[in-house]
Amino acid sequence: MAAEFVRASVDGVAGTSTLGMAVAAGGELQQEAVCAGPEEDAENGAGLQPPPPPPQPRLARLPLSRIKTLMKADPDLALTGPEAVFAIAKATELFIETIARDAFIHAQQGKRKTIQRKDLGTLD
Repeated sequence: MAAEFVRASVDGVAGTSTLGMAVAAGGELQQEAVCAGPEEDAENGAGLQPPPPPPQPRLARLPLSRIKTLMKADPDLALTGPEAVFAIAKATELFIETIARDAFIHAQQGKRKTIQRKDLGTLD
């Protein structure tokens, strides 16, 4: 004798609940309850998208479009390639970092936490 199986699905907020009832060979009614929550969905991979890739760090901190505009303002410069713009941007960043670091060291020697204009004028 084959067992009959009846399912009823109820969609819930936390997941999908499925209630199953089976009639066994002896005529007894057996009940199964399965609750598929978000944890089980994650295990099964149902309805999930892969996590987005982490954002890539910017290679240059300064806006390349602004640097290109400044480079084009020079009448001696005819063309600006993307590699040249990037190289100028990196050189400018390193220059600014060096100036700021030296000025900060000078401010610390004067027992101050704030960089002032006089710190920039006395760089070695």
